[in-house]
Amino acid sequence: MSGPHVIRGAVSLPEAELTWRFSRSSGPGGQHVNTTDSQVELRFDLARTEALPPVWKERALERLSSRLVGGVISVRSSEHRSQWRNRETALVRMAALLAEATAPPPKPRRPKKIPRGINERRLRNKKARGETKRGRSGGWD
Repeated sequence: MSGPHVIRGAVSLPEAELTWRFSRSSGPGGQHVNTTDSQVELRFDLARTEALPPVWKERALERLSSRLVGGVISVRSSEHRSQWRNRETALVRMAALLAEATAPPPKPRRPKKIPRGINERRLRNKKARGETKRGRSGGWD
């Protein structure tokens, strides 16, 4: 496969901490399809890993708590017919999932005061539009 998969910055998924499991894909078959183990399940022990900085690890454990089973996160891939391509897909998904889970929280939004001139212009335009519409209902006899 194509080298280490970077989560963010210099942090990447260590190959030694990844566990692979292969099984037969579900769905309609044909010759050869029912005999090959093309579905891939990739597991990563998030609770025990030393590859992630402590802050990232804590953040990921909190955000992915609903997907964790015993501190382990798993990703499945079976959309391709080849096991190799399913492995690539699963690895990319795992890296993306961890990148999203370890991302820093967004900066809090600070409400800003709308300048008085902008508000007055908006109200003038509203009044002018209302006058235009009111002028349309002048009964034509």
